[in-house]
Amino acid sequence: MNPIEIQNGIGSVMGPGKSSRPNEMGETGSFGDMFKDAINSVNRQQKVADQAIEDLTTGKNADIHRTMIEMEKASVSFQLVMQVRNKLISAYEEIMRIQV
Repeated sequence: MNPIEIQNGIGSVMGPGKSSRPNEMGETGSFGDMFKDAINSVNRQQKVADQAIEDLTTGKNADIHRTMIEMEKASVSFQLVMQVRNKLISAYEEIMRIQV
C-alpha cells in the first residue's frame, strides 16, 4: 500500500511546481493563468479518481480505501475551485454595481 500524501492549500490544486511567488524576472504570472492551471489540475484529479473507480470495478485493484481517497481528493479540489469561481463572480457583480 502506498503512503497517503497530504497536500494543503491551493498548492495541491495548482499542481506540482506551480507557485504564486515571483519568477526569476520578478513576474508572478496572471491570475487567469493560475486559475487555468488550477482547473487543469482538478481535471487531472477527476481523471485519476475515474481510473481508480474503473480499476476497482474491473478487479484490477481491490484497494477500496485508495479509491475512496482519490474520489475525496477530486471532490475537495472541485469544491475549492467552485468556491473561488463563486467569489470571483460575486466580486465582479459588486464592481458592476459601483456607480461612477
